[in-house]
Parts: sequence; structure tokens; C-alpha cells
Amino acid sequence: MAKFTTKITTRIQKFIEAQKIFFVATAPTSGRINLSPKGMDSFRVINENKVLWLNVTGSGNETAAHLAENERITIMFCSFEKIPNILRLYGKGKEIKPNDKEWEKVISLFPKTPGTRQIFDITIESTQSSCGMSIPFYEYKGERDDLNDWATEQGEEKIEQYWEDKNQTSIDGLPTNILE
Repeated sequence: MAKFTTKITTRIQKFIEAQKIFFVATAPTSGRINLSPKGMDSFRVINENKVLWLNVTGSGNETAAHLAENERITIMFCSFEKIPNILRLYGKGKEIKPNDKEWEKVISLFPKTPGTRQIFDITIESTQSSCGMSIPFYEYKGERDDLNDWATEQGEEKIEQYWEDKNQTSIDGLPTNILE
């Protein structure tokens, strides 16, 4: 049976911190729903109603476009080891970019990561936990270095060119405002 709360409890925070992967879902008012797996050391619980997620350069920038339009975001964690559990965080998000005034404060909470593009500041409106008894067991074997290696090889200048070439609009043509 699903259990809803209006905040991230200590128990929920511990569950989040133990996970190696999470999934981010956003949707425009009209268009495709985006659902993406995320990893790395890129998620922080700030308090019972606020989380930060560091996002790195990728093939698209759907989350930024969708949040600029309607702020809605869902984050899902699920346990692939030990006790079954699925956790969803429902909230409203906003983008923080390197030229924003709060950038230095929030970036200091994360390790230096090549290709860092933005941080999403998410206000949690509710959480939902459910059993996850049908989720299979998977064994965590380690992080992939591929994206970090690619971003390091590109360097800041080529990363910014990549943003200009490939990250300015969503797949549905919405602006991401990456270069503002």
C-alpha cells in the first residue's frame, strides 16, 4: 500500500542517500514526457522539503525546458538490493545556472564534476513510498567514467559550444534558456 507524506523524513533521507541511481520525469504542457536515469554523486537532500540535483551535459536538456514552462518534476528512487522500496518525490523545480547569484553556494555542495551544466533546486510537495516487491535484484558494480571522460576531453569551451549546438531546445522545440 502506498504511503504519502508532505516531507522527506529521516528514514526517507537515509533511503535516498543509499541509492546509486534515480530517475527524473518532467513533461511540457503539450508534448513528450521525459524520463531519464541519473547517477553519480549528484543528489542532495537540503531539508525536509528541498533537494538539489546537479545535472551534467547530455544529449538533451529536456528538464530545463519543461521546468521553465511549468515547474513540475517527479524523482523516483527504487531499491535493487535488500528491502524492496520505491520512493517518488513530487515537486516544483527551478534551474540554477553558473551565472546565477546562488550558484557558488549550491555548487559547493557537490564534488567538481566535468561537464556540469546546471543544478535543479526542487521544492518537495509530497513523497510516495510503495513496496517495490516486483523490482528485481541488481548488483551495483561501480560508476561509469565515460561521460566524465568525454566532458574532460572536450574542455569548457567545447562543452559550451555543445550547449549552443545541441542543448538550446527540447525535442518538442521548447527553449531551454541554457545560454542566458
